[in-house]
Amino acid sequence: MKKVLGTFLPLYTTTLLMLLGSGLLTTYVSLRLANEQVSGSMIGAITAANYFGLVLGGKVGHNLIARVGHIRAYVSCAGIITASVLGHGLTDYLPMWIFLRLVIGLCMMCQYMVLESWLNDGAESGQRGLIFGFYMVATYLGLSAGQIILMTQVGSGSSSLLIVALCFALCLVPMALTTRTNPHPMMPAPMELGYFFRAIPKILLITLATGMAVGAFYGMAPVYTSQLGFSTQQTGLFMAIAIFAGLVSQFPLSWLSDRIDRGRLLLYTSLLYTLAALPLTLLLHFSFAVVVAIAFLTSMMQFSLYPLIVAMANDSVAPERRVSLTACLLMAYGVGACIGPLVTGAIMQPLGGNMLYAFFCLCGGVIAVTSWFTSRTPQIVTEAPIPHVVLPDSLTSSPLAAALNPSLAEEDIQTVMFDTEESEETAEKEEVEMPS
Repeated sequence: MKKVLGTFLPLYTTTLLMLLGSGLLTTYVSLRLANEQVSGSMIGAITAANYFGLVLGGKVGHNLIARVGHIRAYVSCAGIITASVLGHGLTDYLPMWIFLRLVIGLCMMCQYMVLESWLNDGAESGQRGLIFGFYMVATYLGLSAGQIILMTQVGSGSSSLLIVALCFALCLVPMALTTRTNPHPMMPAPMELGYFFRAIPKILLITLATGMAVGAFYGMAPVYTSQLGFSTQQTGLFMAIAIFAGLVSQFPLSWLSDRIDRGRLLLYTSLLYTLAALPLTLLLHFSFAVVVAIAFLTSMMQFSLYPLIVAMANDSVAPERRVSLTACLLMAYGVGACIGPLVTGAIMQPLGGNMLYAFFCLCGGVIAVTSWFTSRTPQIVTEAPIPHVVLPDSLTSSPLAAALNPSLAEEDIQTVMFDTEESEETAEKEEVEMPS
């Protein structure tokens, strides 16, 4: 453990600062717009633009890193993000905010790819689980700490934007001062969308619904607390506890996933998610403590869904396709995260803030029904299920995160990520030889 921390501490520090700024910015933007009586549809559009940028960044990041290298790519993206954050304080023109959030999302995905490819390049096969575990902890602590900082702010002034800009400026320092050499360039994983649409359509639908719920949470939960009349400090505490619930749930989930059928576990988790969210759909007055407690339980179930989906999907495909699968799942998740804030933003303003948790119940119901049919569909198992790996929220990782998975063979990772053309030819041959 000491060796891992000594080697990768600059990258973990950079991750912590980067996610601290990102978490604070996401909540601040939603809360400020809600306080200024901006329509829910516009708030949803601004949030969706950020996630659309994350989806686009998956392609742009590879090209940028290949052209200028990891450190230059990270530095340039951090500079653009800092300027975009400060741009929120220079104009109140909301279409410009949509553009700025899209740029921030795109550049942040490039930063995730730099960090994760760097971690993967320096990881020995026996250290991958520990390295990725520390990365996940830094991710969730950064997101939660951003909400705690929001609690120290009075009102919705521009001081929060300055703190966000400081975080993105300071996250450059550990990266720039590291003495480690640049990691090797990595080729983009093939998407193979057609193959996965045919092979695991139900899992992709579940991924889409999960992305819708999580995207709606990050974008519209501050609006929900604002409509309940909570203060800025209470909103910060609400978001910090709800996000931290995602970290708490990962380790018991990992233990259960290796001992219970994953299809059934996903069904139970989605049902519990729906039941946990149900009380906050009612037009009843709950105290702040009760709302936070219910939100904590709901978020525990919510942030457990995506890691389970990844584990199930990896059990359903051949090893050489698993990195490609991750890219496909992230695309489905990102598209869902774009849709979720748009839908909830449109219905929360006329119908009330409780529609956010009603939307969670709807997504949970869709996931439960789809996972029930998935678990009843017989599957050909060619090998034992891979060990479950604790994962951060998919909105804070890139397609390269799969390379850090300790359960994937090193040769499989290298084959997919360094020899894209060969893997595509192999896939075409398999489809031709597959009996009809």
